[in-house]
Amino acid sequence: MKIDWAALASVFGVSLLVTVALVGLFTLGVIGLSKQEQAREARATGGGTATLPTQVGAYACFALCAAAVAYGIYLIVA
Repeated sequence: MKIDWAALASVFGVSLLVTVALVGLFTLGVIGLSKQEQAREARATGGGTATLPTQVGAYACFALCAAAVAYGIYLIVA
């Protein structure tokens, strides 16, 4: 049996890159929602502004994560 080390390294590199990107994207979504909670608390005490763009951005990050996972499942099943 002969192992194609270049192909193995390529798969490892792409997997590592996609994993880091997906975790980073999910983290941005969590940070966006936590900023929304902080703004809500600030408005309750008399300060702060509306954070609709932050909320939309956070949900967009989660949607992109879900799309990436769905695409990965599609690649495995197809």
